[in-house]
Amino acid sequence: MKLVSWNVNGIRAALKKGAKESLESLLPDVICLQEVRARENQFELALDGFNAHWNPAKRPGYSGTGILSKVPLLSVINGIGKAELDGEGRVITAELADFYLVTVYTPNSQRELARLDFRTKKWEPAFLAYLKKLEQKKPVVFCGDLNVAHREIDLANPSANRRNAGFTDEERAAFDGLLAAGFVDTFREFCAEGGHYTWWSNFGRAREKNVGWRIDYFVVSQSLRSRLSGAGIHPSITGSDHCPVSLELTLP
Repeated sequence: MKLVSWNVNGIRAALKKGAKESLESLLPDVICLQEVRARENQFELALDGFNAHWNPAKRPGYSGTGILSKVPLLSVINGIGKAELDGEGRVITAELADFYLVTVYTPNSQRELARLDFRTKKWEPAFLAYLKKLEQKKPVVFCGDLNVAHREIDLANPSANRRNAGFTDEERAAFDGLLAAGFVDTFREFCAEGGHYTWWSNFGRAREKNVGWRIDYFVVSQSLRSRLSGAGIHPSITGSDHCPVSLELTLP
């Protein structure tokens, strides 16, 4: 089974830049999207054989997630069950036969770290608790824009970004906590080197120079580790300031 995740940075703009064709070229079974920034009646993304599920933010043109699947889904749930955290459309959970699939758009800590406390003291603990609750029933795969470069090799200029959003000690510690809680960063199971990024600034020809950050992930329960058969980053696919990431699983 092949899973694809992509922060499209506005689905309407991405579709005008060939996002539909790009997604089809990856031959996915399930697609997870973040930062959709539109309601379902504002765009058309019809992929043959796929059923779509959307979780828009209450605020127009902001955040939002989606899951499109040609694999049968047993259930689909929007949010994590906490009203104070669910208004921004950041999470969708799909139950498949062998695991839960969660797509997430983690809140950005913003300039001057204005939202760092919200993220690290409210969002991160609640999201981890939600994952562990799901895991009591089935293994979990979660993916999306986690808005953190975990290690120094996950961004081109670590020293210059030490206290910037996405590379603070607090955010990195929260990712450490996910791994310590029994989850696996799948890309690092297959690639230990730096230089592989999923987001680039729109300024200074950053993408052309590959001055980027790895902030988009597939993370899985330890019990799925033996089922991992591939993990990829697809920088040649444009249409957003992020590129898609993928995961391949060998299932019974």
